[in-house]
Amino acid sequence: MTEMVSSAAYILANERTVPALLAKQAARYEDQKLFVCGGASWTYRSCRDTAASYAGCLLQAGITAGDRVAIFCGNKPELLAVFLGCGWIGAVSVPINTAARGHQLQHMLSTSGAKLIMIEAEHLHVLEAIDFARLPLASAWILGEGASEAAKSLPVKTSRLPDPGPAATPAAIKPSDPLTILFTSGTTGPSKGVVCPHGQFFWWGIYTGKALGLVERDVLHTTLPLFHTNALNCFFQALLHGATQVVDARFSVSNFYEALRQSGATVTYVLGAMVPMLLSRPEEPSERQHTVRCALAPGVPEQANRDFERRTGIALLDGFGSTESNAVICSTMQHRKPGYVGQVMDGFEALIVDEDDNPVQDGQPGELLLRAREPFAMALGYFGMPDKTVEAWRNLWLHTGDRLVRTPDGYFRFIDRLKDTIRRRGENISSFEVEQVLLSHPDVALAAVFPVSSDLAEDEVMTVLLLKDGATLRQEDVVRFCEGKLSYFAIPRFVEFVTDMPRTESGKVQKFKLRARGKTDATWDREAAGVTVKR
Repeated sequence: MTEMVSSAAYILANERTVPALLAKQAARYEDQKLFVCGGASWTYRSCRDTAASYAGCLLQAGITAGDRVAIFCGNKPELLAVFLGCGWIGAVSVPINTAARGHQLQHMLSTSGAKLIMIEAEHLHVLEAIDFARLPLASAWILGEGASEAAKSLPVKTSRLPDPGPAATPAAIKPSDPLTILFTSGTTGPSKGVVCPHGQFFWWGIYTGKALGLVERDVLHTTLPLFHTNALNCFFQALLHGATQVVDARFSVSNFYEALRQSGATVTYVLGAMVPMLLSRPEEPSERQHTVRCALAPGVPEQANRDFERRTGIALLDGFGSTESNAVICSTMQHRKPGYVGQVMDGFEALIVDEDDNPVQDGQPGELLLRAREPFAMALGYFGMPDKTVEAWRNLWLHTGDRLVRTPDGYFRFIDRLKDTIRRRGENISSFEVEQVLLSHPDVALAAVFPVSSDLAEDEVMTVLLLKDGATLRQEDVVRFCEGKLSYFAIPRFVEFVTDMPRTESGKVQKFKLRARGKTDATWDREAAGVTVKR
């Protein structure tokens, strides 16, 4: 077994579960602040009690161990309360991106088999397009006021989110038991629900905390959504290291540094596109008026990394970790190499392989394969998709679908993605799902969706469309058709109509040729045209 960081060395193997960790850390840190979000401020002790109280509410609602509970909510303390309440009794939370719409949301609710959904009142309208007859969903908890009329139209039992009730007894849970299902975008098919066990989040907190050099009373400030792995991982980092997590409602370029200053942050979290956005503003003194020493910052371009550190004094630490894996490859303050994501963390193994899973020589790019030496440090598979689980974990290695290269001294550099996924503004977008929506338009015969370069270090979504004979369609009509059916960030920015597409002999579109061609003079840009999308 690998050596655990000293701050959590007293935690036994069978205590790597939500109820055991909350109880153990509450006894250790008591009234020290653990979680701050949306006006709520929880100590370690009150966080434990909140989890136990919401667990009691879930039991009262008929939720038991193994049942799934969907959560459709922005960065609110109630999201974490229900998440931890589920973990307390062995139920499985299903946090859902609040931008999910239409077919994608239907798929997530159907695949997870959620019996209950906790949803903010402001998001109730997204359920109007859901076919409840095809779901096991029986009830909804609504957070917020003024939604009574909308709630009446739902064909399930509705009530406001209950106030914390009597504490429930923690269930007998093992680190191998599922804690949450997190949907990650599909690549050649629908979104997949990654089954993350309790033990995986324990190790997320340990390994990421080790890379960041966390110590007691650190303040971990995040603007990232709590329905994603990154911010949930941040909570466990705080829990395990005697630190405090501060969660903002959303990322704001104009208020980023002031928020860090007000919270007294020592560590923060950014994604690749966020750094160029922050650098796009004129340099000003507020960029250094904070106490942040470092940020976990995967995917930041090398030059932007240097410029950001020079302007802010914040060291950006790159890394590689997917929802399926963990913090497997990381940079640290002591070991950073510009342009490289870092080295393999002690406790994991990594291979770079060819298309037949044969290891390649250092310096040669190939697919990254991963596995863990600690038990249940990685995901259990894809919920309800055994074929996809076997495919991804074939030969007893997790196949990431990402192309990297390894240097002789053990540093890994990210090259690109093998999978047909587009990454925009920190969100993974399945081109398959976008194509399915476009193909549902009565005038579209063929659709291809792929990434094109962005000035913010990540991708923009482009679609090439072949219309049916005699059909006429405007580019703006394509955008409007997608609204309400796709997450706003998945709606194509670039649209081009063509008379044919490159195809294989079997008729499959050769998207690699379209990607290589990219934008042309015939490509329409909705941002240049002043067309905005509804959120």
